[in-house]
Amino acid sequence: MSTPETEVMQQPATPTGPMIRTLMGIAMLSGFLVVLTYQLTKPIIEENQRRAIEAAVFQVIPGAVARKDFVVNETGVVAVTADNPAEGIPIYAGYDQEGQLKGIAAKAGAQGYADMIYLLYGYEPECQCIRGIKVLKLAETPGLGDKIITDANFVANFDALDASLNDAGSDLANDIVTVKHGTKQNPWEIDAISGATISAKAVGKALNLSAKALLPKLAPQVGKLKENPPRQSPEQGEEKVN
Repeated sequence: MSTPETEVMQQPATPTGPMIRTLMGIAMLSGFLVVLTYQLTKPIIEENQRRAIEAAVFQVIPGAVARKDFVVNETGVVAVTADNPAEGIPIYAGYDQEGQLKGIAAKAGAQGYADMIYLLYGYEPECQCIRGIKVLKLAETPGLGDKIITDANFVANFDALDASLNDAGSDLANDIVTVKHGTKQNPWEIDAISGATISAKAVGKALNLSAKALLPKLAPQVGKLKENPPRQSPEQGEEKVN
């Protein structure tokens, strides 16, 4: 007479080969679907990003209606095209209806309270100042950190934030800094927001780091940007002057 113990021992072992093959098949199928989804959505994501950047460029460069993409590197400024992606710091030159350079937009980022804060800012060479910012990515506390977008007094810091270079043109004449709310005295200072100081300081840090890296290289090349406005043909896509 068999016992429960012997019955358990006599049960056939589960074959591992088919199980492993099944798991491998599922893993391969999952991987294929992930890659396929990425490939199918990549053009859509890139187009959405392109449109978001274009809209942001026109917001941070007053008077601009057309843009042209460049990179700034050790050789100067290089126009970015499909045939020449070029390496360097990406910038977006904004032009008015007549093809006159109105300003340059560039990306910046720094650590906020919850996560990195990424933004686009507009720089006007004539006044050597930052004319506006547009937050591209933010994960700060709603009602506090997001005041860097909604607080009108904070946004007013960037009507003409000083970003002039020193006499040698090698660095900013004064670091862009965020100061305690109500204590701003200089045009290169950013008046912080009460209750959202960390996010406000992140904006100042992001602008300072980007401006120090970009503007000494960009300033001597502004003339080339003025000489290379977008083509005004309707077929030129984002180079079109509306």
